[in-house]
Amino acid sequence: MRFFKLIFNFYINSSIHVALSCYALVLMTQHMFHIPEGDAVANFAFFGTIVGYNFVKYDALARAKKIKMRKELKAITLFSFWSFILVGFYFFQLERITQIVAIAFLSVTLLYTLPFFPNKKNARNWAGVKIHIVALCWVGVTLGLPILDSGILISSDFYLKCLQRFILIFVLVLIFEIIDLTNDDPHLKTVPQQIGVKRTKNLGYILLIIFCVLELFNSNVNGILNLQFLSLQLLLIFAIAILVALFLAFANEKRSKYYTSFWVESIPIAWWLLLLLF
Repeated sequence: MRFFKLIFNFYINSSIHVALSCYALVLMTQHMFHIPEGDAVANFAFFGTIVGYNFVKYDALARAKKIKMRKELKAITLFSFWSFILVGFYFFQLERITQIVAIAFLSVTLLYTLPFFPNKKNARNWAGVKIHIVALCWVGVTLGLPILDSGILISSDFYLKCLQRFILIFVLVLIFEIIDLTNDDPHLKTVPQQIGVKRTKNLGYILLIIFCVLELFNSNVNGILNLQFLSLQLLLIFAIAILVALFLAFANEKRSKYYTSFWVESIPIAWWLLLLLF
Protein backbone atom coordinates (compact mmCIF):
# COMPACT_ATOMS: atom_id res chain seq x y z
CA MET A 1 0.00 0.00 0.00
CA ARG A 2 2.83 2.36 0.87
CA PHE A 3 4.43 1.67 -2.52
CA PHE A 4 1.25 2.68 -4.39
CA LYS A 5 1.00 5.82 -2.28
CA LEU A 6 4.58 6.75 -3.22
CA ILE A 7 3.80 6.19 -6.90
CA PHE A 8 0.61 8.24 -6.67
CA ASN A 9 2.37 11.10 -4.86
CA PHE A 10 5.11 11.10 -7.49
CA TYR A 11 2.42 11.17 -10.19
CA ILE A 12 0.88 14.26 -8.59
CA ASN A 13 4.03 16.02 -7.39
CA SER A 14 5.90 15.58 -10.68
CA SER A 15 3.00 17.34 -12.48
CA ILE A 16 2.12 14.37 -14.70
CA HIS A 17 -1.55 14.70 -13.77
CA VAL A 18 -1.82 18.41 -14.60
CA ALA A 19 0.11 17.73 -17.81
CA LEU A 20 -2.50 15.14 -18.79
CA SER A 21 -5.17 17.80 -18.23
CA CYS A 22 -3.34 20.13 -20.59
CA TYR A 23 -2.92 17.29 -23.09
CA ALA A 24 -6.65 16.56 -22.92
CA LEU A 25 -7.54 20.19 -23.65
CA VAL A 26 -5.26 20.19 -26.70
CA LEU A 27 -7.10 17.10 -27.96
CA MET A 28 -10.40 18.87 -27.26
CA THR A 29 -9.25 21.79 -29.41
CA GLN A 30 -8.30 19.45 -32.23
CA HIS A 31 -11.76 17.90 -32.02
CA MET A 32 -13.64 21.20 -31.87
CA PHE A 33 -11.88 22.64 -34.92
CA HIS A 34 -11.68 19.34 -36.83
CA ILE A 35 -7.88 19.41 -36.83
CA PRO A 36 -6.22 16.09 -37.78
CA GLU A 37 -4.70 14.83 -34.54
CA GLY A 38 -0.96 15.33 -34.53
CA ASP A 39 1.48 14.30 -31.85
CA ALA A 40 3.81 17.31 -31.99
CA VAL A 41 1.62 20.01 -30.40
CA ALA A 42 -0.08 17.69 -27.90
CA ASN A 43 3.20 16.14 -26.76
CA PHE A 44 4.91 19.54 -26.65
CA ALA A 45 2.10 20.79 -24.40
CA PHE A 46 2.29 17.67 -22.21
CA PHE A 47 6.04 17.72 -21.56
CA GLY A 48 6.14 21.53 -21.52
CA THR A 49 3.55 21.54 -18.73
CA ILE A 50 5.65 19.12 -16.70
CA VAL A 51 8.76 21.27 -17.11
CA GLY A 52 6.94 24.56 -16.53
CA TYR A 53 4.97 23.47 -13.48
CA ASN A 54 7.91 21.74 -11.83
CA PHE A 55 10.07 24.78 -12.45
CA VAL A 56 7.45 27.06 -10.91
CA LYS A 57 6.85 24.74 -7.92
CA TYR A 58 10.41 23.81 -7.01
CA ASP A 59 12.68 26.59 -8.29
CA ALA A 60 11.77 29.11 -5.59
CA LEU A 61 12.14 26.46 -2.88
CA ALA A 62 15.49 25.31 -4.21
CA ARG A 63 16.89 28.85 -4.50
CA ALA A 64 15.39 30.62 -1.50
CA LYS A 65 14.85 27.89 1.07
CA LYS A 66 17.60 25.56 -0.14
CA ILE A 67 15.54 22.46 0.51
CA LYS A 68 17.31 19.16 0.78
CA MET A 69 17.24 16.90 -2.25
CA ARG A 70 15.04 14.08 -1.01
CA LYS A 71 14.76 10.95 -3.11
CA GLU A 72 11.42 12.03 -4.54
CA LEU A 73 12.73 15.48 -5.44
CA LYS A 74 15.76 13.95 -7.10
CA ALA A 75 13.46 11.71 -9.13
CA ILE A 76 11.30 14.69 -10.08
CA THR A 77 14.39 16.67 -11.11
CA LEU A 78 15.61 13.82 -13.32
CA PHE A 79 12.12 13.32 -14.76
CA SER A 80 11.86 17.06 -15.50
CA PHE A 81 15.25 17.00 -17.22
CA TRP A 82 14.17 14.24 -19.62
CA SER A 83 10.87 16.03 -20.14
CA PHE A 84 12.86 19.14 -21.08
CA ILE A 85 14.78 17.12 -23.68
CA LEU A 86 11.47 15.91 -25.15
CA VAL A 87 10.12 19.47 -25.13
CA GLY A 88 13.07 20.45 -27.32
CA PHE A 89 12.48 17.47 -29.61
CA TYR A 90 8.82 18.32 -30.21
CA PHE A 91 9.53 22.07 -30.36
CA PHE A 92 11.50 21.61 -33.58
CA GLN A 93 8.57 19.72 -35.11
CA LEU A 94 6.29 22.75 -34.74
CA GLU A 95 5.67 25.40 -37.38
CA ARG A 96 7.78 28.56 -37.11
CA ILE A 97 4.88 30.76 -35.96
CA THR A 98 3.96 28.17 -33.33
CA GLN A 99 7.55 28.15 -32.08
CA ILE A 100 7.55 31.95 -31.73
CA VAL A 101 4.30 31.96 -29.75
CA ALA A 102 5.54 29.03 -27.62
CA ILE A 103 8.66 31.05 -26.74
CA ALA A 104 6.40 33.97 -25.78
CA PHE A 105 4.51 31.77 -23.31
CA LEU A 106 7.82 30.42 -22.00
CA SER A 107 8.82 34.02 -21.29
CA VAL A 108 5.58 34.54 -19.37
CA THR A 109 6.33 31.41 -17.32
CA LEU A 110 9.81 32.74 -16.50
CA LEU A 111 8.34 36.13 -15.59
CA TYR A 112 5.86 34.30 -13.37
CA THR A 113 8.70 32.59 -11.50
CA LEU A 114 11.84 34.72 -11.65
CA PRO A 115 12.23 38.33 -10.48
CA PHE A 116 13.47 40.11 -13.62
CA PHE A 117 13.98 43.43 -11.90
CA PRO A 118 16.17 44.13 -8.86
CA ASN A 119 14.33 44.20 -5.54
CA LYS A 120 11.08 43.29 -7.29
CA LYS A 121 8.89 40.26 -6.76
CA ASN A 122 8.14 37.80 -9.53
CA ALA A 123 4.77 37.94 -11.34
CA ARG A 124 3.49 35.09 -9.18
CA ASN A 125 3.51 37.49 -6.23
CA TRP A 126 2.00 40.47 -8.01
CA ALA A 127 -1.27 41.33 -6.31
CA GLY A 128 -4.30 40.00 -8.16
CA VAL A 129 -2.35 38.95 -11.27
CA LYS A 130 -1.69 35.24 -10.70
CA ILE A 131 -5.10 33.91 -11.75
CA HIS A 132 -5.09 35.89 -15.01
CA ILE A 133 -1.58 34.77 -15.99
CA VAL A 134 -2.41 31.11 -15.36
CA ALA A 135 -5.67 31.28 -17.35
CA LEU A 136 -3.99 33.17 -20.21
CA CYS A 137 -1.15 30.65 -20.47
CA TRP A 138 -3.55 27.70 -20.52
CA VAL A 139 -5.64 29.33 -23.26
CA GLY A 140 -2.53 30.06 -25.30
CA VAL A 141 -1.03 26.58 -25.01
CA THR A 142 -4.21 24.49 -25.34
CA LEU A 143 -5.99 26.63 -27.95
CA GLY A 144 -3.56 29.04 -29.57
CA LEU A 145 -0.74 26.61 -30.34
CA PRO A 146 -2.90 23.87 -31.97
CA ILE A 147 -4.73 26.44 -34.12
CA LEU A 148 -1.54 28.18 -35.23
CA ASP A 149 0.27 24.94 -35.97
CA SER A 150 -2.61 23.61 -38.07
CA GLY A 151 -2.63 26.72 -40.23
CA ILE A 152 -6.42 26.93 -40.27
CA LEU A 153 -8.15 30.29 -40.66
CA ILE A 154 -8.85 32.05 -37.37
CA SER A 155 -12.60 32.70 -37.18
CA SER A 156 -15.04 34.07 -34.63
CA ASP A 157 -15.32 30.53 -33.20
CA PHE A 158 -11.67 30.74 -32.16
CA TYR A 159 -12.25 33.87 -30.07
CA LEU A 160 -15.40 32.33 -28.65
CA LYS A 161 -13.51 29.21 -27.56
CA CYS A 162 -10.70 31.37 -26.14
CA LEU A 163 -13.20 33.17 -23.93
CA GLN A 164 -14.82 29.87 -22.88
CA ARG A 165 -11.46 28.27 -22.12
CA PHE A 166 -10.34 31.34 -20.14
CA ILE A 167 -13.54 31.22 -18.07
CA LEU A 168 -13.14 27.48 -17.40
CA ILE A 169 -9.53 27.81 -16.22
CA PHE A 170 -10.36 30.95 -14.24
CA VAL A 171 -13.10 29.15 -12.29
CA LEU A 172 -10.87 26.11 -11.71
CA VAL A 173 -8.18 28.41 -10.28
CA LEU A 174 -10.84 30.00 -8.04
CA ILE A 175 -11.28 26.57 -6.44
CA PHE A 176 -7.52 26.39 -5.82
CA GLU A 177 -7.56 29.87 -4.28
CA ILE A 178 -10.39 28.93 -1.91
CA ILE A 179 -8.54 25.79 -0.78
CA ASP A 180 -5.29 27.76 -0.29
CA LEU A 181 -6.94 30.72 1.42
CA THR A 182 -5.38 30.11 4.83
CA ASN A 183 -1.89 29.52 3.39
CA ASP A 184 -1.69 32.27 0.75
CA ASP A 185 0.18 35.48 1.52
CA PRO A 186 -2.43 38.22 2.17
CA HIS A 187 -0.49 40.51 -0.18
CA LEU A 188 -1.34 38.24 -3.12
CA LYS A 189 -4.88 39.63 -3.08
CA THR A 190 -6.46 36.49 -4.50
CA VAL A 191 -10.14 36.66 -5.36
CA PRO A 192 -11.32 34.98 -2.09
CA GLN A 193 -9.05 37.30 -0.10
CA GLN A 194 -10.63 40.35 -1.70
CA ILE A 195 -14.33 39.43 -1.87
CA GLY A 196 -14.67 36.43 0.45
CA VAL A 197 -15.41 32.76 -0.21
CA LYS A 198 -19.18 33.09 -0.67
CA ARG A 199 -18.91 35.86 -3.26
CA THR A 200 -16.07 34.00 -4.98
CA LYS A 201 -18.33 30.98 -5.39
CA ASN A 202 -21.18 33.16 -6.68
CA LEU A 203 -18.77 34.72 -9.18
CA GLY A 204 -17.77 31.23 -10.29
CA TYR A 205 -21.41 30.20 -10.81
CA ILE A 206 -22.10 33.30 -12.92
CA LEU A 207 -19.02 32.65 -15.04
CA LEU A 208 -20.09 29.04 -15.58
CA ILE A 209 -23.48 30.21 -16.82
CA ILE A 210 -21.70 32.51 -19.30
CA PHE A 211 -19.47 29.56 -20.21
CA CYS A 212 -22.57 27.56 -21.21
CA VAL A 213 -24.40 30.41 -22.95
CA LEU A 214 -21.39 31.16 -25.16
CA GLU A 215 -21.70 27.70 -26.71
CA LEU A 216 -25.01 28.79 -28.26
CA PHE A 217 -23.09 31.29 -30.41
CA ASN A 218 -21.05 28.50 -32.02
CA SER A 219 -21.28 28.79 -35.82
CA ASN A 220 -22.31 25.11 -35.98
CA VAL A 221 -25.74 26.18 -34.80
CA ASN A 222 -26.43 27.43 -38.32
CA GLY A 223 -26.14 24.02 -39.92
CA ILE A 224 -28.94 21.47 -39.55
CA LEU A 225 -26.54 18.70 -40.57
CA ASN A 226 -24.46 19.58 -37.55
CA LEU A 227 -27.40 19.28 -35.13
CA GLN A 228 -26.20 16.00 -33.63
CA PHE A 229 -22.68 17.37 -33.22
CA LEU A 230 -24.05 20.56 -31.65
CA SER A 231 -26.27 18.60 -29.25
CA LEU A 232 -23.27 16.55 -28.09
CA GLN A 233 -21.20 19.69 -27.62
CA LEU A 234 -23.94 21.37 -25.58
CA LEU A 235 -24.46 18.25 -23.49
CA LEU A 236 -20.76 18.04 -22.67
CA ILE A 237 -20.52 21.77 -21.94
CA PHE A 238 -23.43 21.58 -19.47
CA ALA A 239 -22.06 18.38 -17.89
CA ILE A 240 -18.62 19.93 -17.33
CA ALA A 241 -20.13 23.17 -16.02
CA ILE A 242 -22.23 21.24 -13.50
CA LEU A 243 -19.19 19.19 -12.44
CA VAL A 244 -17.08 22.31 -11.91
CA ALA A 245 -19.95 23.97 -10.03
CA LEU A 246 -20.16 21.01 -7.65
CA PHE A 247 -16.43 21.11 -6.90
CA LEU A 248 -16.72 24.87 -6.38
CA ALA A 249 -19.69 24.44 -4.05
CA PHE A 250 -17.88 21.95 -1.79
CA ALA A 251 -14.54 23.78 -1.81
CA ASN A 252 -13.26 25.06 1.54
CA GLU A 253 -9.97 25.63 3.34
CA LYS A 254 -10.15 22.28 5.14
CA ARG A 255 -10.13 20.15 2.00
CA SER A 256 -7.22 17.78 1.33
CA LYS A 257 -4.59 18.85 -1.20
CA TYR A 258 -5.82 16.00 -3.42
CA TYR A 259 -9.16 17.78 -3.78
CA THR A 260 -7.53 20.20 -6.19
CA SER A 261 -4.27 18.53 -7.23
CA PHE A 262 -6.08 15.38 -8.36
CA TRP A 263 -9.86 15.75 -8.53
CA VAL A 264 -10.21 19.32 -9.81
CA GLU A 265 -7.33 18.88 -12.24
CA SER A 266 -9.09 15.75 -13.53
CA ILE A 267 -11.97 17.79 -14.97
CA PRO A 268 -10.37 18.45 -18.41
CA ILE A 269 -9.45 14.75 -18.59
CA ALA A 270 -13.05 13.83 -17.71
CA TRP A 271 -14.26 16.18 -20.46
CA TRP A 272 -12.13 14.40 -23.05
CA LEU A 273 -13.10 10.94 -21.79
CA LEU A 274 -16.79 11.86 -21.96
CA LEU A 275 -16.31 12.89 -25.56
CA LEU A 276 -14.67 9.55 -26.37
CA LEU A 277 -17.42 7.69 -24.52
CA PHE A 278 -20.26 9.34 -26.44
